[in-house]
Amino acid sequence: MRGLLKILIKMNWTSIYLKTSDLNVFILGTGEVATRRANKFLDHGANVRLAGNNLSSELEDNGAQLFSTRNVDELVEWCDVAIIASGDKEMSEYVSGLAGDKLINRADYPLKGNVIVPTSFNIGEIEISIFTKGKSPLMARQLRKKIQSVITEEDILKIELQSYARSKLKEVTENQKQRRKYLYMIFEDETISDLICNGKIDEVKKYIDNLIKGIE
Repeated sequence: MRGLLKILIKMNWTSIYLKTSDLNVFILGTGEVATRRANKFLDHGANVRLAGNNLSSELEDNGAQLFSTRNVDELVEWCDVAIIASGDKEMSEYVSGLAGDKLINRADYPLKGNVIVPTSFNIGEIEISIFTKGKSPLMARQLRKKIQSVITEEDILKIELQSYARSKLKEVTENQKQRRKYLYMIFEDETISDLICNGKIDEVKKYIDNLIKGIE
């Protein structure tokens, strides 16, 4: 039992999603890792500035800005999130110290920062992230392939239909336990599963509507 408690105490990272629209993100470095980080934040609406030697045309087209490493003090002051993705160890440590209590992601030494940017991917509108605590990026990619191979189009449709059912249920009852009971009933309904398998989404929605009418 004591051994288990020690393991739990060490696991002091909590997965959380951060709203990044209009967030100011400074990235030290312009290499492959820095570019991947920049694209991730740009795709989710952040303002991104990088310090380094050059910027890819893709990043320029997406709105990223390039600055000299001489401007790191101003860039750290400007940013909400600082990302270190540079091979310059001295500069990396300087920026890390300068960032202080700001959100900081260390691509070089992940556990030295306080924010992790995990391996993530989308299947439909579902985003899945994998974090190995920096132990094995290779295994993170392998796990990603395994997960992608088992999640089906039917699973994605079920998620969308659960969302549809939740919104409909909220219109007819404020009782959360009752809504949950109906959501489980819908999830386990064989008729709904058969209709989904046959791609009859409109019929599924009508069927769900009729089930929900029983609450009124």
